[in-house]
Amino acid sequence: MARKRISFEGLGRLPFEEWEDEPQPVVKRNVYENMEVPQPPRDLTPDERLLYYVSFGSGSSGNSCYIGTSHGGIIIDAGIKAEEIESKIRANGIDMKNVRGILLTHDHSDHVRYAYSLIKNHRHLRLYCTNRVLNGLLRRHDISKRIKDYHHPIFKEIPFKISDFEITAFEVPHDGSDNMGFSVNFDNRNFVLATDMGEVQARARHYITQADYLVIEANYDLKMLQTGRYPEFLKARIQTTSGHMDNRATAEFLKEIYSERLKHIFLCHLSKDNNTPEKALEIIREALESAGVKVGSGMETLEDRQADVQLVALPRFDATRLYVFRP
Repeated sequence: MARKRISFEGLGRLPFEEWEDEPQPVVKRNVYENMEVPQPPRDLTPDERLLYYVSFGSGSSGNSCYIGTSHGGIIIDAGIKAEEIESKIRANGIDMKNVRGILLTHDHSDHVRYAYSLIKNHRHLRLYCTNRVLNGLLRRHDISKRIKDYHHPIFKEIPFKISDFEITAFEVPHDGSDNMGFSVNFDNRNFVLATDMGEVQARARHYITQADYLVIEANYDLKMLQTGRYPEFLKARIQTTSGHMDNRATAEFLKEIYSERLKHIFLCHLSKDNNTPEKALEIIREALESAGVKVGSGMETLEDRQADVQLVALPRFDATRLYVFRP
């Protein structure tokens, strides 16, 4: 930088010299010249606003489902054989190249056992779960450690984005290494999945009450469990707050939190030995109807179109049809 000597004429002789910086010309720079100009959000077309859902199976034998849009989607849990998931996805006109990732709710076998098989077949996939779930998966199961190369760590209550979705994991009480539900936001609508939980606690309640479409556990009928063949220690484990929810508890909760926003309820993880779809549907339908809610069957009949909410029990071993949710 250029400098000039200060003149002290008339001030007497000084034993040193003082220097000051010469003023530099002011250069006005456009701080925005290299910045990307934000574009206003583009309005979605009617087809782009459609939300798709299919369950591949729900129960202790295996759990997995797909949620997607016209641009791509995600698989939640991978407890169903990879080839079955792939076949059912293709049968619904979905290309596996447009599936962006696998999300895991926890590390129990019926939710994770085929995760690496799917990834091995489709190397573009990423695995989204917490570090604790990944560590539990590797500790509990015979799954290749190479799955770590595809892991994208997530954290509860911190939203992350995949394709068109903003997703938030939230705490649910269960006896896995780390257990969570997911709230999937798209087009100002929320698809919420809350499976394998012993009770609905505060954070899960917060997200469930904001759901437009809800997958929630109704695992067992209490009388069937108590009189069934399970050993007493297993009956006790299922009934704890870190076990599973029974039909009556789910019914009372849904009756309490129902709002006009909630359009579809899918009952998941029904026990093969301690529940039936008929029992679960009957108890929950009665609870909702006692609150003045008109309940449909999810079959898109003329009567269903008059209903306030659609109620469906997910099959344990079979895939559902592809549900299409419109705004």
